[in-house]
Amino acid sequence: MIQLGDICTKASSGIAQKDLEHCNGAYPIYGASGLIKYVDFYQQENPYVAVVKDGAGVGRVMQLPAKSSVIGTMQYIIPNEGISVQYLAYAMEHMNLAKYYTGATIPHIYFKDYCKEKLQAHNTDEQRHIALVLGKIAGLISLRKQQLAKLDELVKARFMEMFGDPVTNPYNWEQVPLKTSAIRLSDGPFGSNLKSEHYVQSGIRVIRLGNIGVGEFIDKDKSFISKEHYEQLKKYTCKPGEIVIGTLGDPNLRACIVPEYLGIAINKADCVHYVPKSGMLLADFVCQYINCPETLLLAASMVHGQTRSRISSGQLADLPIFMPPIEIQKEFTCFYQAKNRQKLTIQQSLDKLEMLRKSLMQEYFG
Repeated sequence: MIQLGDICTKASSGIAQKDLEHCNGAYPIYGASGLIKYVDFYQQENPYVAVVKDGAGVGRVMQLPAKSSVIGTMQYIIPNEGISVQYLAYAMEHMNLAKYYTGATIPHIYFKDYCKEKLQAHNTDEQRHIALVLGKIAGLISLRKQQLAKLDELVKARFMEMFGDPVTNPYNWEQVPLKTSAIRLSDGPFGSNLKSEHYVQSGIRVIRLGNIGVGEFIDKDKSFISKEHYEQLKKYTCKPGEIVIGTLGDPNLRACIVPEYLGIAINKADCVHYVPKSGMLLADFVCQYINCPETLLLAASMVHGQTRSRISSGQLADLPIFMPPIEIQKEFTCFYQAKNRQKLTIQQSLDKLEMLRKSLMQEYFG
Protein backbone atom coordinates (compact mmCIF):
# COMPACT_ATOMS: atom_id res chain seq x y z
CA MET A 1 0.00 0.00 0.00
CA ILE A 2 1.07 3.59 -0.69
CA GLN A 3 -0.27 6.99 0.30
CA LEU A 4 -1.97 9.39 -2.09
CA GLY A 5 0.73 11.96 -1.37
CA ASP A 6 3.32 9.54 -2.81
CA ILE A 7 1.88 9.78 -6.34
CA CYS A 8 0.79 13.42 -6.69
CA THR A 9 1.35 17.00 -5.56
CA LYS A 10 -1.02 19.90 -4.96
CA ALA A 11 -1.17 23.39 -6.40
CA SER A 12 -3.46 26.29 -5.60
CA SER A 13 -5.53 28.73 -7.62
CA GLY A 14 -6.03 32.34 -6.63
CA ILE A 15 -8.66 33.05 -9.27
CA ALA A 16 -11.98 34.51 -8.07
CA GLN A 17 -15.05 33.95 -10.21
CA LYS A 18 -16.06 37.61 -9.90
CA ASP A 19 -12.86 38.56 -11.73
CA LEU A 20 -13.78 36.60 -14.85
CA GLU A 21 -16.59 38.83 -16.10
CA HIS A 22 -14.55 40.50 -18.82
CA CYS A 23 -12.24 37.57 -19.58
CA ASN A 24 -13.04 35.81 -22.84
CA GLY A 25 -10.96 33.40 -24.88
CA ALA A 26 -10.39 29.79 -25.86
CA TYR A 27 -9.31 28.19 -22.56
CA PRO A 28 -11.84 26.61 -20.16
CA ILE A 29 -12.03 27.48 -16.48
CA TYR A 30 -13.97 25.33 -14.03
CA GLY A 31 -15.76 25.65 -10.70
CA ALA A 32 -17.45 23.22 -8.35
CA SER A 33 -20.40 22.76 -10.72
CA GLY A 34 -18.27 22.32 -13.85
CA LEU A 35 -17.36 24.61 -16.72
CA ILE A 36 -17.78 28.32 -15.93
CA LYS A 37 -16.67 29.89 -19.22
CA TYR A 38 -13.76 30.22 -21.66
CA VAL A 39 -11.04 32.74 -20.88
CA ASP A 40 -7.81 34.07 -22.43
CA PHE A 41 -5.40 32.28 -20.05
CA TYR A 42 -4.74 28.94 -18.41
CA GLN A 43 -2.78 27.76 -15.39
CA GLN A 44 -2.20 24.07 -16.17
CA GLU A 45 -0.34 22.94 -19.26
CA ASN A 46 -1.18 19.22 -18.82
CA PRO A 47 -4.27 17.25 -17.75
CA TYR A 48 -4.81 17.14 -14.00
CA VAL A 49 -7.28 16.29 -11.24
CA ALA A 50 -9.23 19.02 -9.47
CA VAL A 51 -10.85 18.76 -6.03
CA VAL A 52 -13.51 21.05 -4.59
CA LYS A 53 -11.84 22.19 -1.37
CA ASP A 54 -14.29 24.84 -0.11
CA GLY A 55 -18.07 25.19 0.09
CA ALA A 56 -20.83 23.24 -1.59
CA GLY A 57 -19.71 19.97 -3.15
CA VAL A 58 -16.58 19.81 -1.03
CA GLY A 59 -14.53 16.70 -1.84
CA ARG A 60 -15.88 16.31 -5.39
CA VAL A 61 -13.23 15.09 -7.82
CA MET A 62 -12.95 16.07 -11.48
CA GLN A 63 -10.54 15.03 -14.21
CA LEU A 64 -9.85 18.15 -16.28
CA PRO A 65 -8.07 18.79 -19.59
CA ALA A 66 -4.77 20.39 -20.50
CA LYS A 67 -4.57 24.17 -20.90
CA SER A 68 -7.33 24.92 -18.42
CA SER A 69 -7.78 26.38 -14.93
CA VAL A 70 -9.98 26.24 -11.84
CA ILE A 71 -11.17 28.98 -9.49
CA GLY A 72 -9.87 29.40 -5.96
CA THR A 73 -12.48 27.19 -4.26
CA MET A 74 -10.81 24.23 -5.96
CA GLN A 75 -7.37 22.68 -5.77
CA TYR A 76 -5.10 21.28 -8.47
CA ILE A 77 -3.85 17.75 -7.93
CA ILE A 78 -0.90 17.07 -10.25
CA PRO A 79 0.07 13.43 -10.92
CA ASN A 80 3.72 12.53 -10.51
CA GLU A 81 5.71 11.27 -13.50
CA GLY A 82 4.56 7.78 -14.43
CA ILE A 83 1.10 8.23 -12.87
CA SER A 84 -1.91 8.16 -15.16
CA VAL A 85 -4.19 11.16 -14.57
CA GLN A 86 -7.25 9.01 -15.31
CA TYR A 87 -6.10 6.41 -12.79
CA LEU A 88 -5.45 9.12 -10.20
CA ALA A 89 -8.93 10.62 -10.70
CA TYR A 90 -10.66 7.25 -10.21
CA ALA A 91 -8.54 6.47 -7.15
CA MET A 92 -9.41 9.81 -5.54
CA GLU A 93 -13.08 9.46 -6.37
CA HIS A 94 -13.09 6.13 -4.54
CA MET A 95 -11.61 7.76 -1.44
CA ASN A 96 -14.72 9.87 -0.70
CA LEU A 97 -12.70 12.93 0.30
CA ALA A 98 -15.76 14.74 1.67
CA LYS A 99 -15.26 12.85 4.93
CA TYR A 100 -12.26 15.08 5.66
CA TYR A 101 -14.27 18.29 5.81
CA THR A 102 -13.95 20.73 8.68
CA GLY A 103 -15.81 23.97 9.35
CA ALA A 104 -19.38 24.40 10.52
CA THR A 105 -20.46 27.21 8.19
CA ILE A 106 -18.30 26.71 5.10
CA PRO A 107 -16.80 23.21 4.85
CA HIS A 108 -13.14 22.84 3.88
CA ILE A 109 -10.83 19.94 3.17
CA TYR A 110 -7.03 20.06 3.24
CA PHE A 111 -4.48 18.15 1.19
CA LYS A 112 -2.36 17.63 4.32
CA ASP A 113 -5.19 15.47 5.67
CA TYR A 114 -6.38 13.49 2.67
CA CYS A 115 -2.90 13.00 1.18
CA LYS A 116 -2.49 10.25 3.78
CA GLU A 117 -5.22 8.14 2.17
CA LYS A 118 -3.89 4.70 1.28
CA LEU A 119 -4.30 2.82 -1.96
CA GLN A 120 -2.84 -0.20 -3.67
CA ALA A 121 0.29 0.42 -5.74
CA HIS A 122 -0.05 -0.29 -9.48
CA ASN A 123 2.58 -0.10 -12.18
CA THR A 124 2.14 1.91 -15.37
CA ASP A 125 0.56 -0.92 -17.38
CA GLU A 126 -1.86 -1.73 -14.56
CA GLN A 127 -2.83 1.94 -14.29
CA ARG A 128 -3.59 2.08 -18.00
CA HIS A 129 -5.69 -1.09 -17.78
CA ILE A 130 -7.67 0.20 -14.78
CA ALA A 131 -8.27 3.57 -16.43
CA LEU A 132 -9.34 1.87 -19.68
CA VAL A 133 -11.82 -0.49 -17.98
CA LEU A 134 -13.34 2.15 -15.71
CA GLY A 135 -13.42 4.63 -18.58
CA LYS A 136 -15.46 2.25 -20.74
CA ILE A 137 -17.91 1.66 -17.90
CA ALA A 138 -18.15 5.41 -17.25
CA GLY A 139 -18.91 5.92 -20.95
CA LEU A 140 -21.71 3.35 -20.85
CA ILE A 141 -23.14 4.88 -17.68
CA SER A 142 -23.12 8.31 -19.31
CA LEU A 143 -24.84 6.88 -22.40
CA ARG A 144 -27.58 5.23 -20.31
CA LYS A 145 -28.21 8.50 -18.45
CA GLN A 146 -28.43 10.36 -21.76
CA GLN A 147 -30.94 7.78 -23.02
CA LEU A 148 -33.10 8.24 -19.92
CA ALA A 149 -32.96 12.02 -20.29
CA LYS A 150 -33.95 11.82 -23.97
CA LEU A 151 -36.95 9.61 -23.14
CA ASP A 152 -38.07 12.16 -20.56
CA GLU A 153 -37.71 14.92 -23.15
CA LEU A 154 -39.70 12.86 -25.65
CA VAL A 155 -42.57 12.39 -23.18
CA LYS A 156 -42.61 16.12 -22.37
CA ALA A 157 -42.62 17.00 -26.07
CA ARG A 158 -45.47 14.58 -26.76
CA PHE A 159 -47.48 16.00 -23.87
CA MET A 160 -47.04 19.57 -25.12
CA GLU A 161 -47.95 18.49 -28.65
CA MET A 162 -51.15 16.77 -27.52
CA PHE A 163 -52.32 19.14 -24.77
CA GLY A 164 -50.38 22.39 -25.03
CA ASP A 165 -48.87 24.71 -22.44
CA PRO A 166 -50.70 24.55 -19.06
CA VAL A 167 -50.37 28.34 -18.73
CA THR A 168 -51.61 29.51 -22.15
CA ASN A 169 -54.00 26.57 -22.83
CA PRO A 170 -53.73 26.97 -26.64
CA TYR A 171 -56.36 24.25 -27.33
CA ASN A 172 -58.90 25.88 -25.03
CA TRP A 173 -59.50 22.77 -22.93
CA GLU A 174 -62.01 23.07 -20.14
CA GLN A 175 -60.15 23.83 -16.90
CA VAL A 176 -61.20 23.07 -13.33
CA PRO A 177 -59.46 23.40 -9.97
CA LEU A 178 -57.53 20.27 -9.07
CA LYS A 179 -59.86 19.71 -6.07
CA THR A 180 -62.89 19.50 -8.40
CA SER A 181 -61.40 16.50 -10.21
CA ALA A 182 -60.39 14.67 -7.03
CA ILE A 183 -61.90 11.94 -4.92
CA ARG A 184 -59.04 12.57 -2.50
CA LEU A 185 -56.79 15.60 -2.31
CA SER A 186 -55.38 15.78 1.19
CA ASP A 187 -52.02 16.12 2.87
CA GLY A 188 -53.43 14.19 5.84
CA PRO A 189 -53.70 15.68 9.32
CA PHE A 190 -51.77 12.68 10.63
CA GLY A 191 -48.62 13.62 8.72
CA SER A 192 -47.06 16.01 11.20
CA ASN A 193 -47.71 13.50 14.00
CA LEU A 194 -45.46 10.88 12.43
CA LYS A 195 -42.11 11.27 14.15
CA SER A 196 -39.00 9.13 14.15
CA GLU A 197 -40.14 7.21 17.23
CA HIS A 198 -43.22 6.02 15.34
CA TYR A 199 -41.14 4.17 12.75
CA VAL A 200 -40.44 0.44 12.91
CA GLN A 201 -38.20 -1.97 10.99
CA SER A 202 -41.00 -3.31 8.78
CA GLY A 203 -44.72 -2.93 8.31
CA ILE A 204 -46.73 -0.40 6.30
CA ARG A 205 -44.66 1.89 4.11
CA VAL A 206 -44.65 5.64 4.73
CA ILE A 207 -44.22 7.79 1.62
CA ARG A 208 -41.98 10.76 2.40
CA LEU A 209 -40.87 13.79 0.38
CA GLY A 210 -37.61 12.10 -0.58
CA ASN A 211 -39.56 9.31 -2.27
CA ILE A 212 -41.31 11.67 -4.69
CA GLY A 213 -39.31 12.37 -7.82
CA VAL A 214 -40.37 14.16 -10.98
CA GLY A 215 -42.56 11.44 -12.45
CA GLU A 216 -40.87 8.60 -10.59
CA PHE A 217 -41.05 6.97 -7.19
CA ILE A 218 -37.60 7.00 -5.57
CA ASP A 219 -37.28 3.90 -3.45
CA LYS A 220 -34.97 5.20 -0.71
CA ASP A 221 -35.28 6.43 2.87
CA LYS A 222 -37.53 3.50 3.64
CA SER A 223 -39.76 4.16 6.64
CA PHE A 224 -42.51 1.98 8.07
CA ILE A 225 -45.18 2.10 10.73
CA SER A 226 -46.65 -0.91 12.50
CA LYS A 227 -49.85 -2.54 11.26
CA GLU A 228 -51.47 -1.53 14.55
CA HIS A 229 -50.55 2.13 13.98
CA TYR A 230 -51.76 1.86 10.39
CA GLU A 231 -55.20 0.75 11.59
CA GLN A 232 -55.56 4.18 13.24
CA LEU A 233 -54.64 5.92 9.95
CA LYS A 234 -56.35 3.54 7.55
CA LYS A 235 -58.55 6.15 5.89
CA TYR A 236 -55.38 7.85 4.60
CA THR A 237 -54.21 4.83 2.62
CA CYS A 238 -52.34 5.43 -0.65
CA LYS A 239 -52.83 2.59 -3.13
CA PRO A 240 -50.78 1.55 -6.17
CA GLY A 241 -51.68 3.59 -9.24
CA GLU A 242 -52.69 6.64 -7.19
CA ILE A 243 -50.75 9.90 -7.12
CA VAL A 244 -48.63 11.50 -4.42
CA ILE A 245 -47.54 15.11 -4.83
CA GLY A 246 -44.54 16.75 -3.15
CA THR A 247 -45.12 20.37 -2.14
CA LEU A 248 -41.76 21.23 -0.61
CA GLY A 249 -38.15 21.00 -1.76
CA ASP A 250 -36.55 21.20 -5.18
CA PRO A 251 -38.65 21.35 -7.25
CA ASN A 252 -41.36 22.37 -4.83
CA LEU A 253 -44.09 20.79 -6.95
CA ARG A 254 -43.65 17.28 -8.28
CA ALA A 255 -45.72 14.15 -8.58
CA CYS A 256 -45.31 10.42 -9.01
CA ILE A 257 -47.52 7.36 -9.07
CA VAL A 258 -47.46 4.85 -6.22
CA PRO A 259 -45.79 1.72 -7.69
CA GLU A 260 -47.47 -1.67 -7.63
CA TYR A 261 -44.73 -3.36 -5.60
CA LEU A 262 -45.19 -0.91 -2.73
CA GLY A 263 -48.62 -2.19 -1.83
CA ILE A 264 -50.63 -0.02 0.55
CA ALA A 265 -48.88 2.96 2.13
CA ILE A 266 -49.60 6.26 3.82
CA ASN A 267 -48.17 9.69 2.99
CA LYS A 268 -46.30 11.88 5.42
CA ALA A 269 -46.57 15.66 5.82
CA ASP A 270 -45.88 17.78 2.72
CA CYS A 271 -46.88 14.81 0.53
CA VAL A 272 -50.37 15.33 -0.88
CA HIS A 273 -52.40 12.26 -1.84
CA TYR A 274 -54.47 12.77 -4.99
CA VAL A 275 -57.01 10.35 -6.48
CA PRO A 276 -58.72 11.54 -9.67
CA LYS A 277 -62.44 10.97 -10.16
CA SER A 278 -63.17 8.09 -12.49
CA GLY A 279 -63.95 9.14 -16.04
CA MET A 280 -62.53 12.64 -15.61
CA LEU A 281 -58.76 12.31 -15.49
CA LEU A 282 -56.18 9.53 -15.79
CA ALA A 283 -53.29 9.27 -13.36
CA ASP A 284 -50.53 9.31 -16.00
CA PHE A 285 -51.93 12.46 -17.57
CA VAL A 286 -52.26 14.22 -14.19
CA CYS A 287 -48.75 13.19 -13.17
CA GLN A 288 -47.21 14.61 -16.34
CA TYR A 289 -49.33 17.78 -16.11
CA ILE A 290 -48.14 18.50 -12.57
CA ASN A 291 -44.51 17.81 -13.48
CA CYS A 292 -44.49 20.28 -16.39
CA PRO A 293 -42.12 23.20 -15.67
CA GLU A 294 -44.95 25.45 -16.90
CA THR A 295 -47.25 24.08 -14.19
CA LEU A 296 -44.63 24.80 -11.56
CA LEU A 297 -44.45 28.40 -12.77
CA LEU A 298 -48.22 28.59 -12.74
CA ALA A 299 -48.35 27.30 -9.17
CA ALA A 300 -45.63 29.76 -8.11
CA SER A 301 -47.64 32.64 -9.57
CA MET A 302 -50.55 31.76 -7.27
CA VAL A 303 -48.42 32.66 -4.22
CA HIS A 304 -49.38 36.33 -4.19
CA GLY A 305 -46.22 38.43 -4.06
CA GLN A 306 -44.38 36.00 -1.81
CA THR A 307 -41.23 33.98 -2.29
CA ARG A 308 -41.74 30.55 -0.81
CA SER A 309 -40.27 27.11 -1.20
CA ARG A 310 -43.55 25.47 -0.17
CA ILE A 311 -46.85 25.28 -2.02
CA SER A 312 -49.73 24.97 0.44
CA SER A 313 -52.37 22.28 0.08
CA GLY A 314 -54.95 25.03 -0.45
CA GLN A 315 -53.00 26.55 -3.34
CA LEU A 316 -52.52 23.10 -4.82
CA ALA A 317 -56.26 22.38 -4.53
CA ASP A 318 -56.97 25.58 -6.52
CA LEU A 319 -54.42 24.79 -9.22
CA PRO A 320 -56.25 24.66 -12.57
CA ILE A 321 -55.97 21.47 -14.60
CA PHE A 322 -57.00 20.63 -18.16
CA MET A 323 -59.95 18.34 -18.82
CA PRO A 324 -59.20 16.82 -22.26
CA PRO A 325 -61.46 14.02 -23.53
CA ILE A 326 -60.68 10.75 -21.80
CA GLU A 327 -59.86 9.04 -25.11
CA ILE A 328 -57.06 11.52 -25.78
CA GLN A 329 -55.75 10.97 -22.27
CA LYS A 330 -55.76 7.21 -22.94
CA GLU A 331 -53.73 7.75 -26.09
CA PHE A 332 -51.15 9.71 -24.11
CA THR A 333 -51.16 7.07 -21.35
CA CYS A 334 -50.28 4.33 -23.85
CA PHE A 335 -47.37 6.40 -25.13
CA TYR A 336 -46.26 7.32 -21.60
CA GLN A 337 -46.32 3.74 -20.34
CA ALA A 338 -44.45 2.45 -23.39
CA LYS A 339 -41.67 4.96 -22.75
CA ASN A 340 -41.65 4.03 -19.07
CA ARG A 341 -41.08 0.38 -20.02
CA GLN A 342 -38.11 1.50 -22.11
CA LYS A 343 -36.86 3.56 -19.18
CA LEU A 344 -37.14 0.57 -16.86
CA THR A 345 -34.99 -1.56 -19.19
CA ILE A 346 -32.37 1.19 -19.45
CA GLN A 347 -32.46 1.84 -15.69
CA GLN A 348 -31.87 -1.85 -14.97
CA SER A 349 -28.84 -1.76 -17.27
CA LEU A 350 -27.63 1.42 -15.56
CA ASP A 351 -28.01 -0.16 -12.12
CA LYS A 352 -25.93 -3.17 -13.19
CA LEU A 353 -23.22 -0.90 -14.59
CA GLU A 354 -23.13 1.12 -11.37
CA MET A 355 -22.79 -2.08 -9.33
CA LEU A 356 -20.00 -3.33 -11.60
CA ARG A 357 -18.20 -0.01 -11.34
CA LYS A 358 -18.46 -0.03 -7.55
CA SER A 359 -17.18 -3.59 -7.37
CA LEU A 360 -14.20 -2.87 -9.63
CA MET A 361 -13.33 0.32 -7.76
CA GLN A 362 -13.19 -1.71 -4.57
CA GLU A 363 -11.05 -4.37 -6.25
CA TYR A 364 -8.62 -1.86 -7.76
CA PHE A 365 -8.31 0.61 -4.91
CA GLY A 366 -9.24 -1.35 -1.77
